Amino acid sequence: MHSLEYSTQFKKDFKKITKLPIPDIVEVGRIISKLQRDEPLEDKNVDHALTGNWHGFRDCHIKPDLVLIYRVDNGTLQLARIGSHSELF
Repeated sequence: MHSLEYSTQFKKDFKKITKLPIPDIVEVGRIISKLQRDEPLEDKNVDHALTGNWHGFRDCHIKPDLVLIYRVDNGTLQLARIGSHSELF
């Protein structure tokens, strides 16, 4: 199981998304738990590697317009950003 590390920006982003409906917040927790346990995500989560400024990171879709940017490095799941596609890119 990977340890968790939250970026300062992720913490700010997360405060914003806590205004979402409860089922969406539960889904965020479910996805993070799967990533932490190194379990594969469902196809609907569209997990893929990023390029450019985000090279080395991955993103997955929690909902069609709710994206989590993360990476796994040396046994640590680093959560970088969470938000809408337009906010993050």
